[in-house]
Amino acid sequence: MDGDANMAGGDDGAAMELDDMKKRLKEMEDEAVALREMQAKVEKEMGSVQDPAAAAASQANREEVDSRSVFVGNVDYSCTPEEVQQHFQGCGTVNRVTIRTTKYGQPKGYAYVEFLEPEAVQEALLLNESELHGRQLKISAKRTNVPGMKVFRPPRPNPYMGFRPRSAYMPTYFYPPYGYGKVPRFRMPMRYSPYY
Repeated sequence: MDGDANMAGGDDGAAMELDDMKKRLKEMEDEAVALREMQAKVEKEMGSVQDPAAAAASQANREEVDSRSVFVGNVDYSCTPEEVQQHFQGCGTVNRVTIRTTKYGQPKGYAYVEFLEPEAVQEALLLNESELHGRQLKISAKRTNVPGMKVFRPPRPNPYMGFRPRSAYMPTYFYPPYGYGKVPRFRMPMRYSPYY
């Protein structure tokens, strides 16, 4: 008789546990529906990016901004945006100075200067090879990046193969068996000598 009571109590515990799991599953499903609705709302707000007309408008806006900007190369690593702005102040009104950095925050050595008026770009190009912090700046008009267009980079020469391009038959890393510039040495084979 006691065994039957234990079985019934065990069934009640399992049923309660099953009900709790069903409640948690229902809560998780409701939460997932709410997240999907929020994501759809955000995508709707950001949907202008996927709209072809809006994408063309943003591309045209980017080209218009790039037509008012210059690329400045060979910028000293200790240069601040204020110093670059001051250097280009005579060309026109500087809207923004962007000094590119690595993911660690170290400057890459080049910058972009955006002006308010497009005529200032021609004035800025006259400052090519001017000095800032003792370095000659390389100034050119900023080009517009075209999405999906890759820049062709020719293959680098391999020091072990000369300037020949890689072929399907040549391994990527080819090392001479005895090291670079070494000639194989021929030695007498080692022999066992008990009296030596």
